[in-house]
Amino acid sequence: MTELVHSRAALAKARDGLTGTVGVVMTMGALHEGHEALVRAARERAGHVLVTIFVNPLQFGPNEDLDRYPRTLDADLEVCRRAGADLVFAPSVLEMYPDGQPVVRVNPGQLGEDLEGLSRPGFFHGVLTVVLKLLQLTRPQFAFFGEKDYQQLTLVRRMVRDLDVPVEVVGVPTVREPDGLALSSRNRYLSPQRRRTAAGLSAALRAGATAADEGADAGEVLAAAHRAFAAAGGDAELDYLVLTDPDLEPGPVFGPARLLVAAWVGDTRLIDNMAIRLAPRS
Repeated sequence: MTELVHSRAALAKARDGLTGTVGVVMTMGALHEGHEALVRAARERAGHVLVTIFVNPLQFGPNEDLDRYPRTLDADLEVCRRAGADLVFAPSVLEMYPDGQPVVRVNPGQLGEDLEGLSRPGFFHGVLTVVLKLLQLTRPQFAFFGEKDYQQLTLVRRMVRDLDVPVEVVGVPTVREPDGLALSSRNRYLSPQRRRTAAGLSAALRAGATAADEGADAGEVLAAAHRAFAAAGGDAELDYLVLTDPDLEPGPVFGPARLLVAAWVGDTRLIDNMAIRLAPRS
């Protein structure tokens, strides 16, 4: 049975009753199969699973979709029950920030100002601040994050390491639609036509990965990805398409790498990424 709590006091009481290891899955609600995969991964690794549902205002810019971001708590609870969550913490903004927006926030460093941080100034300050608060409140041994938000996963791992937070951060592979589109709560904003256009993000990644598998160098991989994105057509507007190393540092000459893309499809901004491997040049 999944227990729902809304207050810090109720969370503390329920958390004290969870003996053994605890895994936490942090969400903003509007749960889908990708979130369910996170909960199931936590279920396999930890003795108990705690899910947080909180639309964090700190990570939304003034012109972003905070007000229209979907709130579907009843449906979310059903997903949590089906996936085997023991406890759900769904606080209000006032419960999370009783003194108003926090004056002290986590600084993500230079990596947090690039890619998503460049397009969404202050975004990772808000993300890392709420993640750290939720880690303090839920006290897990494991925290599970999806690889779809790869920069977030990378920065959370770095924060935990740099600040000596006693939790293991576990990445879970991206869950995709049959056509390759990464599952996202924002996909529900897309019309059927724009939904087809959005598949161009994953098509670009697959094209880059195929080129890498065929021995292409970094420049050729990026060129193949750009061609595939352009071929998808529609009204998609590319934000970035980059190749980095697995830690999001400048791209390697050979070995493991990460291909990342972000684009606007109409008025919906989507992101995706894929692990690839660059072959050494002969």
